[in-house]
Amino acid sequence: MANEAQGVVSGSTGKVKRQPSRGMYILPSLFTAGNIAAGYYAITQSVQGTVADPAYFDRAALAIGFAVLFDGLDGRIARMTSTTSDFGKELDSLADVITFGVAPSLLAYIWGFRMLPLMPAHVEMRDQLVHAGVFICFLFLICGASRLARFNISINPQPRNPGRPGHKYFVGMPIPAGAGVIAAVIHFRNGTPIEHPWFALGWLCLITLTGFLMVSSWRFWSGKEIGLGDKQPFQMVALIALVGVLIVRYSEYVLLIIALGYLVSGVLARLAYSWSRPRK
Repeated sequence: MANEAQGVVSGSTGKVKRQPSRGMYILPSLFTAGNIAAGYYAITQSVQGTVADPAYFDRAALAIGFAVLFDGLDGRIARMTSTTSDFGKELDSLADVITFGVAPSLLAYIWGFRMLPLMPAHVEMRDQLVHAGVFICFLFLICGASRLARFNISINPQPRNPGRPGHKYFVGMPIPAGAGVIAAVIHFRNGTPIEHPWFALGWLCLITLTGFLMVSSWRFWSGKEIGLGDKQPFQMVALIALVGVLIVRYSEYVLLIIALGYLVSGVLARLAYSWSRPRK
């Protein structure tokens, strides 16, 4: 009974391996709850946004950005505290569907298509874009949910275009990164909706590309090799602090560069692999 209260005895070393307390299992779930709260807040702000008051759209985009941070912290904290559980994994997946699927797809539709002005010269084009926007934003949601389902059932997945040996990669763009692309573009414009149908057409293409990348089997950098436990953690802490300062000062530009840069990195990795195969 004493061993059950204090921990489990390791057979190889004879030392007691302490189990985390029950309260520690709540800690990662709190960040997951913050993820869901940010997604719900983004939805409420999206439906209130108008052309006259675009700040609602900007706040919705920022909420999705904060949710990306929460999503990265809950898994890392669970691994650091050895409190990973099946319940936590399922809750995290459901949270991602809401925050990085439903919220950005709704925001992308209202901001990019529903708010298009009624221009006499482009009435028919506007109507077609609004209908296409409903379908493409729903397709983004389905792609994100499919990406999560594939991630949950995959065991050591390998991308179709393998990278450097020993490095870990995501197979397909992660759904938080896809939602980050939508949020970064909207925040770059400070929430001001698209005003011309031709720009809405470009927005339609960007959402389509993002959805395709999420369900693709292309490799995307995971960043799992980065940690503060390296031999030289000061450089990593300094880099994180520098990026944080730049985001606070120039969030519109820095977040857009990070989001689109990550998207383009997957496309370039695929093109580079396709180009190198015939040469080999």
